[in-house]
Amino acid sequence: MEDVLAVYRRPCDPERPVVCMDEKPYQLLGHVRDPLPPRPGRDRREDNEYVRLGTCSIFCWVEPLRGWRRVDARPRRTRVDWAHQVEHLLTVDYPGAATVVLVMDNLNTHTTASLYEAFDPAKAFALAQRLEIHHTPKHGSWLNIAEIELSALTRQCLDRRIDDLAVLNTELAAWQQHTNSDQRQVDWHFTTDDARVKLRHLYPTTQQK
Repeated sequence: MEDVLAVYRRPCDPERPVVCMDEKPYQLLGHVRDPLPPRPGRDRREDNEYVRLGTCSIFCWVEPLRGWRRVDARPRRTRVDWAHQVEHLLTVDYPGAATVVLVMDNLNTHTTASLYEAFDPAKAFALAQRLEIHHTPKHGSWLNIAEIELSALTRQCLDRRIDDLAVLNTELAAWQQHTNSDQRQVDWHFTTDDARVKLRHLYPTTQQK
């Protein structure tokens, strides 16, 4: 926990940007019956019954100090999918950064070993050398700013049924563009000193005989 909190205290550095990532499953849902459009005095109405059209995974990348986000829905959430997301991060989003400091949970796909499943060893090594990874602790996902952004995304963009992956990505792109245009930064206040006081029950204790 203190490791991640220390990372959040670092100043903004274009050469070593701090980026948080998280992912969430999303279920594509269709209507059994066409919704009734809104009319004066009555909201849009839709049937409670729906049809399941598969699942996908939404990847979320956030640089808190710059106010930048990227969201992308993929059909799966395998090691290879994560590796290609990292490649995009390093070669498209941050091609000029010496190192990207990456904060994320410790899901088994979130390791540099995944790069070697997607790319040849030379490329995987080159990508891994540009990553500085910090994992949030078990049961400490609240420390991941990308999880907070996914919560906001769910409220603001995913509050209705979406039945197609391409449509979902169009909606995500619109949310991303609107949010990035505001450059809404994240001002993280919870510090290591706060943790040592408010969460002292999580720290080991030394009992003297």
